[in-house]
Amino acid sequence: MPYVITEPCIGSKDASCYDVCPVDAIQPTPDGPDDNHDQLFIDPVACIDCGACQAVCPVEAIYGDDEVPEQWRSWIAVNKDFFQPATASKT
Repeated sequence: MPYVITEPCIGSKDASCYDVCPVDAIQPTPDGPDDNHDQLFIDPVACIDCGACQAVCPVEAIYGDDEVPEQWRSWIAVNKDFFQPATASKT
């Protein structure tokens, strides 16, 4: 059950979750150049389901993917899509 960052993170982009993630599954990094996103995302492949991020989120935006409230279920795909390449190479 990977964790998902939902709508309440928009505008907050608090890095507490990034700081406690033991596998660096949360992006974009606070010190990285990313002006295109107003929230953080959790890589569903890298996430080890430890829950450390959920415990420190000041806006309660982080849920296990099977616990996301109905109004924010679309954020499961939003998190996943952030980590997908914009265009897949065809070989």
